[in-house]
Order: sequence, then C-alpha cells, then structure tokens
Amino acid sequence: MTLQTDIDNAAAQLKGKSPQEVLAWALGNYEKISLASSFGAEDVALIDMIAKIKPDAHVFSLDTGRLNGETYEVIAKVQQKYPQLQLRIMFPQAEAVEQMVSTKGINLFYDSVENRKQCCYVRKVEPLGLATQGLDAWITGLRRDQTANRLTMETVELDGDRQIAKINPLIDWSNEQVWEYIHQNDVPYNALHDQNFPSIGCAPCTRAIQAGEDLRAGRWWWEMSNQECGLHVTSDGRLVRAKG
Repeated sequence: MTLQTDIDNAAAQLKGKSPQEVLAWALGNYEKISLASSFGAEDVALIDMIAKIKPDAHVFSLDTGRLNGETYEVIAKVQQKYPQLQLRIMFPQAEAVEQMVSTKGINLFYDSVENRKQCCYVRKVEPLGLATQGLDAWITGLRRDQTANRLTMETVELDGDRQIAKINPLIDWSNEQVWEYIHQNDVPYNALHDQNFPSIGCAPCTRAIQAGEDLRAGRWWWEMSNQECGLHVTSDGRLVRAKG
C-alpha cells in the first residue's frame, strides 16, 4: 500500500469529522508531527484545540524578520497561556537574506512578482523545508473558503515535495466558526484582526481590507492576482493537494 493510498483512505475516513477529531487522529497516527503556525486566527484556534489534546505538542512558526509587532505580542501571550507547548521559531538563513537585500534592496518585493516570490522563498519556503525535515506530517490552518486555490483541498493530503502527510483540520470551517471558537474559549489572538486584517503575513506585504473585499485582498495587494506565498504550492508551482 502506498503513502498516497493511505492518505486517500484517511481523507475518506475523516470526512465530516470535527477539527478536534481530526487532530486527535493525527496525533495518534503520527509520532513526528508539528503544527505550522503564523499565529493568525485559524492557527491560534488550532493551538488551543491541540493543547487540550496534547499539551506538549510541537508547533513551529516562521519568523521572516518582517513581522508586525502585534504578531510578536500574540506569540508571547500564547506561550504564557500554553506553557507546555513545544514552540520552535524558525528564521531564514542570514546569508541568503543579506545577499538578497544587498543585491535587490530592502523592499525588493514591490518591484516585481519575481522579486516577491524570491523574498517569500528565502524568508518562508526554505525555513519551512528545514522545519518539516524529519516529520511524518504537519498540520495547517488552511480553510477552503480562504481562496479559490484552496477549494479542492482535503482534510488529509500528500505533501508531494516533502513526501509527508499534510493535515488541514479546519478545511471545512467558515471564518465565523473560527471566531466563535476563539471567543468561546478565550483564545489570545492578533490585535490586527480587530483592525480589518483577516489575513496577516509580513508587515510590508499585508494591509487592512475594505468592506466587501476578499479575505485575502490585503496580501500582496499590489500584484492583484497572486494569493499564495509558496508555502502551500509544490516546487513546480501547483497547489499542494492530494490528487491532481
């Protein structure tokens, strides 16, 4: 039986299950597993859920060096509320950042899509590769209604580049369900969410959205077309998914 077959069977088994049931299954089936957290609304909700199942669960986060102050504040609050959590902060390679910035400038990402993708690769994608080395599976806060690209994602998928399982416990949840959970469980969250920042990344690449705009409209808004940084696409540019 192949890894893809195992994952397809798991996706069928977990269809319609609650995020807590998906997390309990994942923690029970994978010894080397970690939650990837940017400390956005979905991720802090998952941290609360996972801490109630396994208080010393592993979580990693990518510190790009360009995060908002509010993001560091919520990280500190999460560490205080969940002291047993095994949080690993990943940083980009200093030499790669220095070379990129010295060659193309500190705000290179505004100049071209190619530059922005390079910056995302150096600051996010490479550190993600290091963070997932040795893992059997990783957990994300992806939801289907975040972008059109994510509509076909499943609860359990194969991360083809890393050949490990990718678990998406909130894939069927709405934005409203995430916030209902946060408020009901007194989960600390990023203060920027109260300033119309539904999706929060690096400070220079994230803005508040206007009424009626898409939830991801504040990410790389100057490009007008790309809503992914590269963390959830394969090496050939396709979105990471179990099939197709």
